[in-house]
Amino acid sequence: MALSLNACMLILKEHHLLKSSAIQGDMDTVMTSVSYDSRKVQPNGLFFCKGENFRTIYLTMAKDKGAITYVAEQPYPEGKGMNAFIVRNVQKAMALLAAAYYNYPQDELFIIAYTGTKGKTTSAYFTKSILDEMTDHKTALFSTIDRVVGPKPDQRFKSDLTTPESLDLFHDMRSAVDNGMTHLVMEVSSQAYLKSRVFGLTYDVGFFLNITPDHIGPNEHPNFANYLHCKLQLLVNSRVCVINAETDHFPEVYAAATTTTDPDSIFLFANANYQEPHNIPIDFRMESHEADLFESRFTFTPVTPKAISFGVHGDYQLKLVGDYNESNATAAIIGSLLAGADTYETQEGLKNVTIPGRMESALAPGHGAVYVDYAHNYGSMHALLSFLIRQYKHPRIIVVLGAPGDKGVSRRADFARVLNQYASDVFLTTDDPGFEDPADIAAEINRGIDHEQVRVTTELDRPKAIHDAILDSNPGDIVVVAGKGADPYQKVRGVDTPYPTDMVIVRQVIDQLPAAKGADK
Repeated sequence: MALSLNACMLILKEHHLLKSSAIQGDMDTVMTSVSYDSRKVQPNGLFFCKGENFRTIYLTMAKDKGAITYVAEQPYPEGKGMNAFIVRNVQKAMALLAAAYYNYPQDELFIIAYTGTKGKTTSAYFTKSILDEMTDHKTALFSTIDRVVGPKPDQRFKSDLTTPESLDLFHDMRSAVDNGMTHLVMEVSSQAYLKSRVFGLTYDVGFFLNITPDHIGPNEHPNFANYLHCKLQLLVNSRVCVINAETDHFPEVYAAATTTTDPDSIFLFANANYQEPHNIPIDFRMESHEADLFESRFTFTPVTPKAISFGVHGDYQLKLVGDYNESNATAAIIGSLLAGADTYETQEGLKNVTIPGRMESALAPGHGAVYVDYAHNYGSMHALLSFLIRQYKHPRIIVVLGAPGDKGVSRRADFARVLNQYASDVFLTTDDPGFEDPADIAAEINRGIDHEQVRVTTELDRPKAIHDAILDSNPGDIVVVAGKGADPYQKVRGVDTPYPTDMVIVRQVIDQLPAAKGADK
């Protein structure tokens, strides 16, 4: 991989990002490495001075390690003797130059992208499973949980961000292409657009699943309008748009899609009985059938002529319960048929999918049923708890949850609101407190809880909270352990502290109960 000074100049000018430049030598000079981390700079490198925590010492370190060019929003004396590109937005510049450096790997992949307050990960996993059936496992995945850039075990690793920094994103895309991948399914967070991580990237198919207030706070979106605006950018940058017609703010969502996409390339989906919004035809319908506690069944039906033309329809089954998961599976079917999958491939691809930390379940002998789920905001918690209320015929629901520190501050009041709607008991505990005191976070959630309806216990030791909640349950009760899913760590004061995962803790508790043998499902 390589990038010349001349190419950098042309790209930055083309996108009106270049304010000034200082070139020390030949414009044909080529950089053979790129980095935004001074610790990873290699000789003959291009270095990006980015981020609120950037310090000029980082540029000095990069120069000492052999960087010959830097990109920044202002000139730095520490960069004397280096080539310099001074730009209006360093994050946008990095995304464009990263794509060029890695020789535009997105052009060699069929990319399906998902955004939404809830359902991105589940939909992405469902889609990858179908496309793996179609492509013989040549489908990459960039998700909140995993990054998969090839078919081998060492080409699958844990994600640190839902949508990574642009340099990492295009690096991994290039790795996927070099490893023989032909398709990519990726989650795109609102932060990815707020921070310009995907600036200039176009998707073959873009999904808008839903929107509820989230990620609003001092370190994230300043307000809901900004959050919605960032979410909508995925549709603006997609060749084909697919929208859940049941989403809140549907008029704004549909209007965003039409700004760059012909209506013939916009598809809507919804439940069987959902009324058409603003007389816009719904293309695909999903009808849920009676499910048991560990499997869902539904029918997928194309309705409009353009939907029927794909020839994909029929009955489907899932290992994940929940009508909201059936909606996510419907999205996956649509994305896959747009990529060329047929009915058999979509059915086979879906029927055995399991997702770490999503609706994992176990039965506690002498106590209740336990569900572990990543539900971590109002939308996902509302969907989960309302489903369990319907499925179990209004059981007692005991919830174990916390809220992360340093972000998503609005979730705390939202958690109180959803607990007031559905929970009988809650154990407030620790969940990635970051640099905040977990006791303060729990107290903030507690302030919004109606103590006339919900019994509150604060237990900051998360394993003990899970233990106590299970032991407090009786047969017929439901224990929901929410928020962390399959995360094997707690984020505490900048350190990823090892944590066994919620499901491991649940099974440890169950194993200590009488007659636990054979109880797990």
